[in-house]
Amino acid sequence: MLSVSRLLNGTVTEGDVLRYGRSSQRGPAHLLHFSADKKPVVAWNITGQCNLKCMHCYASATSKPFDGELTTAECYKVLDDLAAYKVPSVLFSGGEPLMRPELFEFAEYARKIGLRTVLSTNGTLIDRETAQRIHDTGFTYAGISLDGMQPTHDQIRGVKGSFEKSVEAIRHLRAVGVRTGLRFTVHGRNRADMGAIFDLIEEEQIPRICVYHLGYAGRGGKISAFDITAQETREVVDYIFERCEDFYRRGIDHEILTVGNHTDNAYLYLAVRKRDEQRAADLRQMLEWNGGNQSGIAIASINPRGTVHADQFSWDYALGNVRERSFGEIWDDRSHPRMAILKDRTKHLPQRCQECRFVNMCNGNLRARAEYATGDFLGMDPSCYLTDEEIREPAAAAV
Repeated sequence: MLSVSRLLNGTVTEGDVLRYGRSSQRGPAHLLHFSADKKPVVAWNITGQCNLKCMHCYASATSKPFDGELTTAECYKVLDDLAAYKVPSVLFSGGEPLMRPELFEFAEYARKIGLRTVLSTNGTLIDRETAQRIHDTGFTYAGISLDGMQPTHDQIRGVKGSFEKSVEAIRHLRAVGVRTGLRFTVHGRNRADMGAIFDLIEEEQIPRICVYHLGYAGRGGKISAFDITAQETREVVDYIFERCEDFYRRGIDHEILTVGNHTDNAYLYLAVRKRDEQRAADLRQMLEWNGGNQSGIAIASINPRGTVHADQFSWDYALGNVRERSFGEIWDDRSHPRMAILKDRTKHLPQRCQECRFVNMCNGNLRARAEYATGDFLGMDPSCYLTDEEIREPAAAAV
């Protein structure tokens, strides 16, 4: 996750990170990405049930709960394990998490034992009363997924009327004081709507948007043919930069993030370096603290049946199950061959990655996407859009 707006506009600096101490994960949420204490943010899919039929769903959610989902008692035990391991945040996801009857009880308990709670939802089940309950339960943030304007969103989500319900959910959440943002996964089917989505966050005064690059997992793998090209990706990221700068010039405070393609880190550095060499040096340090892809390090996923994965796109490969061992035991177990590689992967990456001057701020990008595209977990992620010239050290000096 890359906070483009804060880093591009210089509203977060190296000094801000050091002021709170890089060893702490209890500082402001927007500084967690730069912490040296890489305890994972856990994306917990508490159910596989969903009321929509999204074409890019990484969880391949269905209209009914998955067979063998964790019981209520098992879920409370997972929360105890996560608190004992001192994870900084738990993101309740699905399927649609609001379809799990115990969601609010789980979230309330999580808060009581010291866990920061976040909600990832399609928003269609949130009326004013539900929004108030989300607020009262103590969720620190709610992310609502939008895939474009209507009818693009409704077509991608597979249910007519879902766009209006999701926008209404954002209004309800903001009215009761829940920090709320959009999640937008960009691909060939909705790229043309991106400008309108940025207009929407301004018109509705939505404080945050996370633009996701397409992850090739679940049903998302089936639409990989609709992913955008390297040149189109550069154009998308350039547009994000332009909107960030436009908001900043006009004094509009929107946080803009990109997720799922860590080439963005290097591309942001190159953009800043063209304008301000001195600030670029400070930025490079922060991007290397960010570390690029954190699958198996600072990002974890638990699926509805309790299986632990390196991230939410890596469900084809299990690291263990919380029914058999605690989350902390699974996460620290480097005897697992994939976990050992993920924790320290540079020497295992493709040669192009190893030779790239930005490997410490990208970390080889998304391994799940590389495996889907090439058949090799250690293959090249096709979503890297830097040229061979850009990844090389300049002849005069390393920068």
